[in-house]
Amino acid sequence: MKKLIPIIFFSAVTFVSAQSTRSLINDGVDKYDEKQFADAEVNFKKGLEKENDLFAGHYNLGSAYYKQGRFDEALKQYQNSLALAQTDNEKAKIFHNIGNALLKNQKLKESIEAYKQSLKLNPNDLETKYNLSYALKKQQEQQQNQQNQDNKDQQNKDQQNKDQQNQDQNQNQDQNQNKDDQQKQDQNKDQQNKNDQQQNQDEQQNQQQQPKPNEISKEEAQRILEALKNNEADLQKELRKKKGKPVNKAKDW
Repeated sequence: MKKLIPIIFFSAVTFVSAQSTRSLINDGVDKYDEKQFADAEVNFKKGLEKENDLFAGHYNLGSAYYKQGRFDEALKQYQNSLALAQTDNEKAKIFHNIGNALLKNQKLKESIEAYKQSLKLNPNDLETKYNLSYALKKQQEQQQNQQNQDNKDQQNKDQQNKDQQNQDQNQNQDQNQNKDDQQKQDQNKDQQNKNDQQQNQDEQQNQQQQPKPNEISKEEAQRILEALKNNEADLQKELRKKKGKPVNKAKDW
């Protein structure tokens, strides 16, 4: 894939007024071309100390920051240079570089807007068109990835809800089963208690009905009395018979 478009570097000499400032900026440009970006940064800063409203100083300093991966600082300097730009071509290049810095910071929406601003000022810039299409593609991929993640999260959430519902249902079933078991257990216990009570009552009743040792029932006592009366009558009758007979008092010798 084609690399991001390199920063378009302006020739700073045209925008420099004082000789000493121009020398500092030009030295910075030379160091930048030699990829000595930190040294170039120093020169651009010194030039801005002498002339702070210098368009080339802010723009070039932003480019030095960009090359060092300091994209937030680069954006700040590009914004400063944008306020000092005088032509649409200058502004188009600044918006192009702003788009690059935003793209590096993964701010796709903002970078796309910056590239669009650049193309409004310079509709025929092929490099900006390429970067815009690249950013749009990255945005589409990001949105697709986000959609996939959202779908995955929703599926996980649905599965969790389903698992929770199943767990709640199983728990309710267990609770109902335990309740039924407890009810059956209580019923069995009540029935057992009733059976035990009935058995105790039956045993007590049987004990009351059965005669105790050396005791007779009322009916048996009545029969005995009747028998005694009859025996006594017979005995009296027998005695009377014996009184009517003579008694032999002689002894046998």
